Amino acid sequence: MNTIADNLVAVRGVISEAATRAGRQEEEIELVAVSKTHPPDAVIEALEAGQFLFGESRVQEARAKIPILPGRARWHFIGHLQRNKIRQALALGFELLHGIDSLETARDLNRIADEAGMFPKLLLEVNVAGESSKFGFSPAKLRAQLEELLALERLQIEGLMTIAPFAPEAEASRPHFVALRELRDQVQTEFCLPLPRLSMGMSGDYAVAIEEGATLVRVGTAIFGTRSGKAWKPAAEGATFDD
Repeated sequence: MNTIADNLVAVRGVISEAATRAGRQEEEIELVAVSKTHPPDAVIEALEAGQFLFGESRVQEARAKIPILPGRARWHFIGHLQRNKIRQALALGFELLHGIDSLETARDLNRIADEAGMFPKLLLEVNVAGESSKFGFSPAKLRAQLEELLALERLQIEGLMTIAPFAPEAEASRPHFVALRELRDQVQTEFCLPLPRLSMGMSGDYAVAIEEGATLVRVGTAIFGTRSGKAWKPAAEGATFDD
């Protein structure tokens, strides 16, 4: 059975190969190890193997996990951010919020960040496939609302994010990744706006995402194994993991 360290070596190898095929530098791509539902012990194993950037998608789970883990771990929030959880998410110090998916959420985030004296970095989630089960701006709504989003002075919009529809073959995700990259390129030109970061690709299709321009890939199962589906909760109060 492969260890987390073994899996990280394999994932980094795939990233390197995909970058080479696309004529890109491996250093252009950040690996976000998605630790949701996995215990702190798994994060520690990944840290010891040289992985420092992790992603959580539930604020409550992140609140239980992040404070007891070493400070050298870096964190991105990759899930749907509920408006009533914004204050808690900001307090956890996420470096980047991947999934700001509506103007209403962005307005609340801007207001709360102003109260807290913060300038959160974020990506705008785009539902490029138009799935009714997914959050995110439609491409048309993103264009229509972008000026209002840019007027929110506390928010640092750094790029776009998408989740491709589930498919058994990675190639099925390619058109969605192409669509996000092309939308990003068009928006940059239309609004004279730098959007350098593209978060797209997960365990089943991250190589294809890199070939199509991803700068952040969100990989969980390929590193940590199958997740339980239930958020991790501490078995006892007071547990900590030292630096």
